[in-house]
Amino acid sequence: MQLLLELIQWVGSMMDIDHTNLSRLDLNLLVAFDALLSERSVTRAASRISLGQSAMSHNLARLRRLFDDELLTRSANGMRPTPRALALAEPVRNALRVVQSAVLESGTFNPAIADRVFRIGLADSIEVAIMPVLIERLQAIAPGVSIRLRPANRSDVLEELDTGQLDLGIGVFEQGQAHHFRRQLYTDHFLCLFSSEQLGVSPPLSLGEYLKFPHILTSLAEDTRGVVDETLAKRKLRRRVIMTTHGFLAVPFVVRRAPVMTTMPSRLAHYFADAFALATSHVPIELPRFTISLLWHGSFNRDLSHTWLRQTIASLVSEDSLEL
Repeated sequence: MQLLLELIQWVGSMMDIDHTNLSRLDLNLLVAFDALLSERSVTRAASRISLGQSAMSHNLARLRRLFDDELLTRSANGMRPTPRALALAEPVRNALRVVQSAVLESGTFNPAIADRVFRIGLADSIEVAIMPVLIERLQAIAPGVSIRLRPANRSDVLEELDTGQLDLGIGVFEQGQAHHFRRQLYTDHFLCLFSSEQLGVSPPLSLGEYLKFPHILTSLAEDTRGVVDETLAKRKLRRRVIMTTHGFLAVPFVVRRAPVMTTMPSRLAHYFADAFALATSHVPIELPRFTISLLWHGSFNRDLSHTWLRQTIASLVSEDSLEL
């Protein structure tokens, strides 16, 4: 424990280094600790840093002796970190990032020869809008770079950035702390998506037509009310929601087959309209616009590979360059 605190103090304040004590600490143990805390699984942590499961179990045993603490305990939902492990997670991660930046990275980043995995949290609506052009670009200029996507709502992204489970979040972020950095990508608005053949109407929709037909609501919250319903309620109006879902990907298949409609981000609506021969219309009520941003932990702010990825995404999805 004392050895780790001495390392963290050196990283944070550049105090005099106690070479004698620090030489007794295996930096690989800190790497294993970070992987275990991120994955909450010996098997997944071993895979993450290319170790065998028995070697990772041995590292966990050494860490428990080093800190005189269980660090991870078994629970019904997997391995649960102890309070001491949670307290150490962020300082250890920051220490490793500083060491990586200062020792392992050169003054340049060459995407053509890079071998790096980035973990990104985002909603599937943004995944459809951004990932096709991003993967196309990566295959052309950085074939060794891989992307791992995971669905995440706004509150999950903040926590997962802090715990190192994500490198980057993409979405609508209205909250955050001083160590969360944000870069705006584009501003979007809502459109209504429907089948003219199924509904027997053509765009633009009137308010009466919009309220006449049943709706599909997409929301990550366990609720049957979204921004449309809140706006309608202010005018003492309501729509009939017959289906709610966490994701958008099944929605155009339903809209094509049934006399229903949905309201979704315009870029996604245009994509589905072209792919499924559907119609779009401006929503006949005033809905707020929203801004899609990149969000990352401040410890990655000067990371060369991370900076390159952020700049690449921003260049692809700017207001004028992204076409669906």
